[in-house]
Amino acid sequence: MTATGRSRREPAPGGGLVLAVTGVRGDRPPLRFERTGDREWALRQGERPLIRARSEGEGCCRDLRLHRRPGYRSVLPPVSAATTRGGPNWPHLYARWLEDAAQGPLYHGRWLLNPRARFAPGIWSSDLVQEWPDATLELLCGGGWHGVLPLRPLPAPDAPRVKAYRKHARDGTLAPVLLWWVSFLDGWLLLDGHDRAAAALAEGTEPAAVELVRTADD
Repeated sequence: MTATGRSRREPAPGGGLVLAVTGVRGDRPPLRFERTGDREWALRQGERPLIRARSEGEGCCRDLRLHRRPGYRSVLPPVSAATTRGGPNWPHLYARWLEDAAQGPLYHGRWLLNPRARFAPGIWSSDLVQEWPDATLELLCGGGWHGVLPLRPLPAPDAPRVKAYRKHARDGTLAPVLLWWVSFLDGWLLLDGHDRAAAALAEGTEPAAVELVRTADD
């Protein structure tokens, strides 16, 4: 049994896979959303609050005001250069790491891990939340938000780790980031790869990603 209980892997179109997770101990996953008030919610990792949010406005066009706190622990271990050079099947590797993660979001149900190299225009530019720690998301009628929310500040392009990753970005050997699609936000949380995302963007490219999505039980 892994940290998330038992899981069964099923192939998915496009090179991805589905994890069917059962047998999880406890009544909630370590990384989870919780409602804290009538129009308020929080993201927690264990007992540590990472995000506190409040919805403001009426109707379907609302603002979501966020305050993020430090202390997020990545759900994946560091990706070594040797692993990257080996050219692994990234969805399968990330699935194995998520199964073993003690601070991750996996819980009872079916989870799709899908490779994704292309995004709609603006996802990694105007819709990437770069402010820290406070930010406001505009949840528009019929369109949602559809952006990327980092869980720690994105480092500067000349930060040492980012500079090391920029060569991989130029060579096309940069490991993908891990994004968690959150349906009620209509957007993604950046779970792993903040330095790699910064490196790709500094080189004028979009980060390749593995997308984690909770799917229907059937």
